[in-house]
Amino acid sequence: MLNRRYLRIIVMRGLYGFFQSDTKDLAKGDRDLFNGIDKIYDLYIYQLALILELKHVASILTEDAKTKHLPTKENLDPNLKFIENKFIQQLSENIHLKREINNRKINWNNDFELVKKIFKNVKASDHYWKYMFVADDSYKTHQKLILDIFTENIADFELINHIYEEKNLHWGDDIYTVNPMIVKTIESFKEDTTPEFPLMSFYKDREEDEMFVRDLFRQTILRNEEIEKLIGDKTKNWEVERIAMMDVLLMKMAVAEIIHFPSIPVKVTLNEYIEISKIYSTPKSKLFINGILDKLVIDLKSENKLNKIGRGLME
Repeated sequence: MLNRRYLRIIVMRGLYGFFQSDTKDLAKGDRDLFNGIDKIYDLYIYQLALILELKHVASILTEDAKTKHLPTKENLDPNLKFIENKFIQQLSENIHLKREINNRKINWNNDFELVKKIFKNVKASDHYWKYMFVADDSYKTHQKLILDIFTENIADFELINHIYEEKNLHWGDDIYTVNPMIVKTIESFKEDTTPEFPLMSFYKDREEDEMFVRDLFRQTILRNEEIEKLIGDKTKNWEVERIAMMDVLLMKMAVAEIIHFPSIPVKVTLNEYIEISKIYSTPKSKLFINGILDKLVIDLKSENKLNKIGRGLME
């Protein structure tokens, strides 16, 4: 699930692209923004599809082993417990996953060697061998193996992350939001889960979250000149080139949020953008942004421009 901080980060990306673009088409910027969110869902489906692909690769390798020049007894009579894993079978039958894989044209067909390497790492792990030879054949045993494989062999596998970054510039960051969702998805399945079981939603409240994203994006753009003047008045002693572009963008978003979102407390807004600056801007940015925004909030309060209501009144 995309929390509000990550929704702010997505808006930040969209605004960065919009302000860097030669065209200032707000409607196109809107579309690009939500397409960006939808692409994160592609990553979620890719990770689920990878679990299915592991079974596919395991099946191919098992059949190939039977055709060796001098096959062993194990080659000819293989242990099929992983290939017949109950959770993977259940996941492969999920109608929502099948539809998303088909509609989004997601596949691992061109990455056989990579998936093969992942499977070899899986086979070398203690959790795989414990699973393959334990007498317990319960659903939970099958499910736990896939959870272990994902967390130990997939989530932090550098080559996978490299491929994702080649597919989408932002997926190197998005993976850290998507992976916990994969864990929750695996854990949410039960032995009696039907093929109609829904996948995770990216939103806590889709309508409310989409409105927040759209309004924050548009208000930062529509109020750009007004906000630039407010920030400019507080940064007169700074040379423009010394202020990181991302710092300016985060301050613009913060001011737009402080003014336009009456139900969000000022303190929450300030904390959120300071935390985001720690990740996406310079080491000293948090102090700079905090100092400028504190001064702006004092002015806005004195000019009676903070019209907070409900939860937004909390200090």
